[in-house]
Amino acid sequence: MQWFGPTSVEEGSVKADIDLRVGGRYRISFNADGNYNEVGGVYREVVPNERLVFSWAWHSTPERESLVTISIRPEGSGSLLVFNHAQFVDAAARDNHERGWTEFLVKLEAYLA
Repeated sequence: MQWFGPTSVEEGSVKADIDLRVGGRYRISFNADGNYNEVGGVYREVVPNERLVFSWAWHSTPERESLVTISIRPEGSGSLLVFNHAQFVDAAARDNHERGWTEFLVKLEAYLA
């Protein structure tokens, strides 16, 4: 929760309810740019230290479900994270998520530094 979301996420506003297992659900809420946001989904694949696959849908548009796949593998003295978010309803949704996830990954990198 310390590094979740784009840079516009208000510090201390992130709340998460996570049941990390295949078939388990998650729900994450946060404030950004003065707006309340809530996203959730179901874990479809959980391979510790290797792979995480889950559905992704905003509370306001549950019919617009997409799919996130995160893979991690050793590389050199560190790890390589491969992030894929697919099955968007349109190009605008894809582009908005790309912006948000890019900021999210920058925050994660800073947190791990």
